Amino acid sequence: MSLDQKIFEAGVVGAGGAGFPTHIKAKSKVEFVLANGAECEPLIHKDYEIMKNFPKEIVHGMELMMQNTNAKKGYFGIKAKNADAMELIQNEFSNGKIEMTILGDFYPSGDEYELVYEATKRLIPPHGIPLDIGCVVNNVETFYNISRASEGKPVTEKFVCIAGAVKNPSTFFAPVGTSFEELIKHAGGATVNDFGVFIGGLLMGSLTFDLSEVITKTTAALIVLPKNHYMINRMERPKEDMNRIGKSACDQCTYCTEFCPRYLLGYDVQPHKVMRSLVFTTSGKELWNQYADLCCACGLCSLYACPEDLYPREACVQSKEEMKAMGQKYEQQKPVKVHPIKEGRRVPLKQLRKRLNVDEYETHTPFTKESPKPNSVKIMLKQHVGAPAKAVINIGELVKEGDPIAKPEEGNLGSVIHASISGKVTHVNEEFIRISK
Repeated sequence: MSLDQKIFEAGVVGAGGAGFPTHIKAKSKVEFVLANGAECEPLIHKDYEIMKNFPKEIVHGMELMMQNTNAKKGYFGIKAKNADAMELIQNEFSNGKIEMTILGDFYPSGDEYELVYEATKRLIPPHGIPLDIGCVVNNVETFYNISRASEGKPVTEKFVCIAGAVKNPSTFFAPVGTSFEELIKHAGGATVNDFGVFIGGLLMGSLTFDLSEVITKTTAALIVLPKNHYMINRMERPKEDMNRIGKSACDQCTYCTEFCPRYLLGYDVQPHKVMRSLVFTTSGKELWNQYADLCCACGLCSLYACPEDLYPREACVQSKEEMKAMGQKYEQQKPVKVHPIKEGRRVPLKQLRKRLNVDEYETHTPFTKESPKPNSVKIMLKQHVGAPAKAVINIGELVKEGDPIAKPEEGNLGSVIHASISGKVTHVNEEFIRISK
């Protein structure tokens, strides 16, 4: 069986982002394979922990991917501050084709556009993907899963970091479909009574108060913060209020644009112009939405750059949705060219933590071998890019950990999903499968 088929059967998807099915990348032919170990969201250290504890598997997965894609070279993106993990990773290099791409402790150094440029000095075309310039990029945990897939081991666990206001900030493997409540309990419980949970990150993640929600193959972290925290107050504000405040208070200072990582790379993203769409409501969509179309929603404009504490990122997201609804796509006319002051406008992670008022929660999240042991799991059928998988089991069936329970329909982009615990199937619908011990 080919590597890409093994990856498909094991249900490997991108572990650090949207969850693109990895077997598609494995089928491509490229010049470069890049490992993304940058990890730039504040308070999250799961990539550091997996690199430190499983360097052999990660490098093995990377070398397998290089071999399968005929890549002539590999670049391993890692921050200089993680020197101990870097040494362990380098000790596992065996094919002589991988070199380190050393990154600073900035946000968002883990963005694939940033990483590809830092490693290869190539710029991904507007609306493009790394494959357009001969690159494949995977998160380090994805490479770990590729290594296991080559041995016939499916993805049944997620490496997840629990941070913030918890008693024992830590990183561990947990069965896919484990509830947030059990994960937080496994980290010693919250240190406050009323709290919210950021899923995946403070800047690019989402906020929930529902502890019955579950982790998927793409959940990187849960960050617990007190309910009265600045970040939660911001996220809870209704969209109508965000727009009203932006309409009345934006003075077009351009800071949001000047600090935009995509703008600094040479893409025509201009959040300050998008903010005009809130003011000129009768003509805003036609004139200003276009400057949001290449936005990656990193959140730096809203959460760091804006001196008025406004919501340019949210305005950009809204504008992109409006353009999509109208069937419009912005085509950048000028060539992509890196801004000459790009290096001088990098945002240090330490400064960003202070701006978000979370510096007090910055601490190690050490890997613990013990995993949560839930009595039941709720396994979502849409936890990857593409169409939801379709259940291949029925209520009442007994399954073992690792058994395939859902597969993509013929012709659809998707991934195989497996039972993460052994037990009885107690619920099946088009959204999820529940298994109880």
